[in-house]
Amino acid sequence: MKVIVNGNQKVLGDGATLRDAVAGEHYIKGSDISVHLSTEKVTEVSNDFALLTPRGEMVIHLHDTAEARAFRSLAEGIKGVNLRWSTNELVAFGSFPTEMTQSDEVGDYKRYDVFFALGGNDNNTTYIMVAKRAFKKAYGCGAGKIGKLTVGRHLLTALKEGEKVLDVYPVVSETSTENIVITKDLDYKLADGYSINTNILIKLNPGSPVSAEQILVLASKGYFNVSEGTGTFMGCRDDMDVDMEPEETGVRDVGTVTVRNAGAGKGHVMIYKQRRQLSPAINVAGVVERGTALITRAVPGDRVAVTTDPQRILSVGMTQAEGQKFLESFGLKQKRTGDTSDGAIIADQTPEATMKAISAGEIETFGVPKEKILRIKVTTEDERTAHYFRKVTGLSHKPIGQLKVQFSFPGMSMVTFYGDDARGQDLYPQEPFKKCKKGDLGVTNQSRPHHGLIGIRLTDSKEFGPTGEEPYGTNMIGRYDDDMGKLDELEDEHVAYITEEKL
Repeated sequence: MKVIVNGNQKVLGDGATLRDAVAGEHYIKGSDISVHLSTEKVTEVSNDFALLTPRGEMVIHLHDTAEARAFRSLAEGIKGVNLRWSTNELVAFGSFPTEMTQSDEVGDYKRYDVFFALGGNDNNTTYIMVAKRAFKKAYGCGAGKIGKLTVGRHLLTALKEGEKVLDVYPVVSETSTENIVITKDLDYKLADGYSINTNILIKLNPGSPVSAEQILVLASKGYFNVSEGTGTFMGCRDDMDVDMEPEETGVRDVGTVTVRNAGAGKGHVMIYKQRRQLSPAINVAGVVERGTALITRAVPGDRVAVTTDPQRILSVGMTQAEGQKFLESFGLKQKRTGDTSDGAIIADQTPEATMKAISAGEIETFGVPKEKILRIKVTTEDERTAHYFRKVTGLSHKPIGQLKVQFSFPGMSMVTFYGDDARGQDLYPQEPFKKCKKGDLGVTNQSRPHHGLIGIRLTDSKEFGPTGEEPYGTNMIGRYDDDMGKLDELEDEHVAYITEEKL
């Protein structure tokens, strides 16, 4: 059988399941998968059918009647029929052969009702009629109605006799409950023509590069955690501590991906299920191009797998040589600075934001000798303190972070680094340490004037922590996990490069 998986065709064996379909795809274990039924299956369940004409599209909403069920089965055969006649009372499309039963029962028709009629009481000349006004009359096929014309009503007067119905097809959308199954069951049986999405694809907006980067950073783990699943939008609050700025705004149509740029909830990502007017506090970061159904059915606690176009362009952590190949794969030039040797580690990239990098065309990669990058380990279970440290250093969104040296002097018992005074006000005190060991990494908490200051202890102490504060004024972050001799080389006001990874 042939199915479409995340926009690409796959050929699977008979009896295939979702497990077979998602093999090799970006799929988060335990997350929802959307299965769009085949056209044949949709024809059985769709309540809206479109009639495509040379002057536009008309849509019939089907009733739950025998005539509507007959229409479903006849849809393919109606293609190619023309507008046979038009009066001030109705229009007639046909004729075509059916097995409809002749009846002289009078129908009570309202404006835009759609029904069958027999020419000369002969089912070999069956017509589809659309009422232009209300009337009661028998047209040889009983009083039953197919449905009601809901879209393209103006075409009843615009169409000319002889113009054809070019196509007839079920109207479906990614948000329709009729043509989509949302499931976590990997044993779900598939059929030919099904379309499957294991993730959403977001096309990013170049007009909002900072907001687009927020999407890329959150999507770097492969998914969004769903914080809200309202009737209006799906939300993700994974990172509410982010510097944003007003960017491109606009009407928030279905599928629009936005980021709040001001006020409570700055950094909040929202993907819209319903159209909403523009707001100056909400940037348009992109649009969902595939997998909308996964958004419409998401509930708090779910994970929705995410892919982006473009993918994130970040060379930090690569060697200069690796970074060159990586950037060239996107058609971008590399400008090496710092240590320009092939083996040097890229510790900084300018521009860092992907959309700005694409716009610039040339990327400056600042290299540092591998041995100059300090390895640390965050071990605290205090999420607030760990978040503060990673946010201040940049480790929250890239593999190599930075700390600016505040004070370093040979023979001192610690080395200290600048922090963030504003963010440091939220560092609630931890349980005081009993002993601070050589190599311990910590931060001054909100109880002391220099809250936010970061330090590494160079000697053991029971009285003072990594920043020189008493135990009650210190929050422990983790450990310096490298050669202690490297710390002797640090100088005041210089930048130290750090990583949690093994380079």
